[in-house]
Amino acid sequence: MESHEGFDPESDTTDVLPPPPLEIPPNVVPIKADGEQSSPPKKAAKPKRVPVTRPGLAKRGQPITLLTNHFRVAVRNVDDCFYHYSVSLKYEDNRPVDGKGIGRRVIDKLQQTYDTELGNKDFAYDGEKSLFTIGALPQVNNEFTVVLEDMGSGRTAGNGSPGGNDSPGESDRKRQRRPYQTKTFKVELSFATKIPMQSIAMALRGQDTENCQEALRVLDIILRQHSAKQGCLLVRQSFFQNNPSNFTEIGGGVLGCRGFHSSFRPTQGGLSLNIDVSTTMIVKPGPVVDFLIANQNVRDPYSIDWAKAKRMLKNLRIKAGPSNTEFKIVGLSDLPCDQQKFALKQRGSGNGDDIHTTEITVYEYFVKYRHIELRYSADLPCINVGKPKRPTYFPIELCTLVSLQRYTKALTNLQRASLVEKSRQKPKERMDVLTGALRYNNYDADPMLRACGISINTQFTQVDGRVLPAPKLKVGNGDFFIPMRGRWNFNNKKLIEPTTVDRWAVVNFSARCDIRNLIRDLIKCGSMKGITIEQPFDVFEENPSMRRALPAARVEDMFERIKSKLPGAPRFLLCLLPERKNSDVYGPWKRKCLSEFGIVTQCIAPTRVNDQYLTNVLLKINAKLGGMNSLLHIEDSPTIPFVSKTPTIILGMDVSHGSPGRSDVPSIAAVVSSREWPRISKYRASVRTQSPKVEMVDNLYKPVPDGEDEGIIRELLIDFYTSSAKRKPDQIIIFRDGVSESQFNQVLNIELDQIIEACKYLDEKWSPKFTVIIAQKNHHTKFFQSNNPQENVPPGTVVDSKICHPRNYDFYMCSHAGMIGTTRPTHYHVLHDEIGFTADDLQELVHSLSYVYQRSTTAISVVAPICYAHLAATQVGQFIKFDEMSDTSSSHGGFSAAGGCPVPELPRLHDKVCNSMFFC
Repeated sequence: MESHEGFDPESDTTDVLPPPPLEIPPNVVPIKADGEQSSPPKKAAKPKRVPVTRPGLAKRGQPITLLTNHFRVAVRNVDDCFYHYSVSLKYEDNRPVDGKGIGRRVIDKLQQTYDTELGNKDFAYDGEKSLFTIGALPQVNNEFTVVLEDMGSGRTAGNGSPGGNDSPGESDRKRQRRPYQTKTFKVELSFATKIPMQSIAMALRGQDTENCQEALRVLDIILRQHSAKQGCLLVRQSFFQNNPSNFTEIGGGVLGCRGFHSSFRPTQGGLSLNIDVSTTMIVKPGPVVDFLIANQNVRDPYSIDWAKAKRMLKNLRIKAGPSNTEFKIVGLSDLPCDQQKFALKQRGSGNGDDIHTTEITVYEYFVKYRHIELRYSADLPCINVGKPKRPTYFPIELCTLVSLQRYTKALTNLQRASLVEKSRQKPKERMDVLTGALRYNNYDADPMLRACGISINTQFTQVDGRVLPAPKLKVGNGDFFIPMRGRWNFNNKKLIEPTTVDRWAVVNFSARCDIRNLIRDLIKCGSMKGITIEQPFDVFEENPSMRRALPAARVEDMFERIKSKLPGAPRFLLCLLPERKNSDVYGPWKRKCLSEFGIVTQCIAPTRVNDQYLTNVLLKINAKLGGMNSLLHIEDSPTIPFVSKTPTIILGMDVSHGSPGRSDVPSIAAVVSSREWPRISKYRASVRTQSPKVEMVDNLYKPVPDGEDEGIIRELLIDFYTSSAKRKPDQIIIFRDGVSESQFNQVLNIELDQIIEACKYLDEKWSPKFTVIIAQKNHHTKFFQSNNPQENVPPGTVVDSKICHPRNYDFYMCSHAGMIGTTRPTHYHVLHDEIGFTADDLQELVHSLSYVYQRSTTAISVVAPICYAHLAATQVGQFIKFDEMSDTSSSHGGFSAAGGCPVPELPRLHDKVCNSMFFC
């Protein structure tokens, strides 16, 4: 029997309860037990941290009037309750229904068939195991039988396809006698809980409750159901219509599909509906062979890699001819169509019931028995749509991929770039699309929303923003300047701390380039910026015979040549690669340089070399070799509030995961830390592997059996101490990327606890103050200038009122200049603030940290420590190709804390480069 909502019938102890206590006589006074004698006192539980409340609104900056894609929602029936029912769907033989998509059809039919018995209630169904109504259902036991007609049958012999029990002729006669395929389902609705809608009103007053989150979840489920009834593809809170005008080619048999995101949000201004443009990838509908040819970029069906095709096709839905019935692909046949045999059952020629079985190939069956011409299927595998022990095959040319199937595999860089480029919309265009989406959906006509008393305003919400001035930057020769519109350049300016590039060489992995001119122009450009670049020791060209070798072998061969010619280890290597992206050599090369030899390296693919290109390359080289390109003017004068006068370390934390569908690839956690206080522009990084898809960093504090701490934080704190004149940080500011609101408490109560433990390990009496800030880019709030919707909002735009959380401490900031498309602000959530920043001072610090990114001459969209953490995780993750990695291939064996699964550790950085900004 299946348990519901945590109740396990097999553990019911109703019949074995203990007897009631004896009745106490009236003349007896109970004696209080002595706690010290009866039992040891329990250790007080550590109080759980919760996100801090907003201390007030900031005021600095030039006021600006904005519009946002939040639409005001009025809720009238706040006294009603949602009743949550757990849904159990079974077939007649009590097998659970596991097919996705069928649940909505069953529940729709249930509502039609038993409308009176269900009290004429409207439903909100999530498509799986949860159903919600307003008010309770009239019956206590809600068990029903539902019959769906015209169901697609999995018994493919009934459609004239091979592999079933009946012959085609017999099944066709049965279909004539019974015009519809039917299936019977058992539906059980079990009461789970009651959710008061009053909780939404409480949350809007700042009294956030768990019930509010559940109530908003129900409203979001109503939106999903509304879209599902229109035949949309649902992806979390986004929906995609089957409209060719929304599709765009991105190559590889994949289409970009434009749709819409919609979700209810509690804000200071009341409940709002956030609607935004959303994009997903779908498989291009059409013949299966056409998709595979495009996906693998081959010329014809005979060049397809079928092992790769099998992985790509699994679980995709097709329509198979000649009956055009829909199936899910489970695999491919082991043999070609003209060799793959199955047992065909046929009735004898007489009137008797004798049935004989004939071994026949799939090709022969369709050509001779079904009289279907097959042009190219004979030598290709068949599509298998059957069960594991009962395959059902179709020739591949009779199979067509159906529309609106999400593509969940990894995209190539070219596909991703194409998708990004084609999904960009200027602000005014996006506003027009969103207005059209709101009209199209006509949410006010939804019966469930009407029953909730919900109406949605169709006008963009107006909000008051502020534009913070750009911070003053300091460069070489005592010069300084103020960036304009989030941008600046080094024309006629020198870097503030230029380095010297000596003991270096050039390595060329078969890139086509005039290396002599490249070196000359690099030295000349460096001189203009204040960087002294000596002539390189040598130029090492790759041996042509190695070009087709494995990447690791190519790198090894190159290093043998370097070691044989150079007098000692070089300080810097400039590496020329033929591919700008996805070079196979990049990972092994970085590992060899940074881990094994401690050599700083810069990789380039010099296709178009000009002064701007060379300047950008020199900015990275200078930062990697210990120089600085520019500083905030306030860094060298103790004027940064709360930071300049008290030793403060700034941490940036990020976790990157493997590509979609790769649950076997370890995640990479990176933490960067500021150094050389009171500066906040210089950083170093520590990177570790951890269990796949785990978002929390699990190596911040890592005690080992010998009593040492091998965690990330200890390493960073010691570096801060040694680089900051032996000062321990009294304040720690943590910027955390990539976590959702549901994970905020884990950051506060798991990650922060680990960081505190790491501090206590170094000094039990040391208690620094902490400020924890989450940065989110993956959200759907956009801003538009009310008086100039054609242009993006200016850099430095900040919003902390009206559409922000009614209780929690959050704000939106557009620190960068959006040059293409519509600017996406970063949503900052301040979870913890022991330091005690004012709202103005904290926003100014965040804004300034968007101008200290040493790789470029533009303000960036999120604070530099987070960008650096992302760069470090990506670059060090390239050290090893995880699909080729084994336990023996890592230099340090290790175990992840989550689940005890062995996760190979990355090789550690060499001592010569571990404190450098190698990730720049």
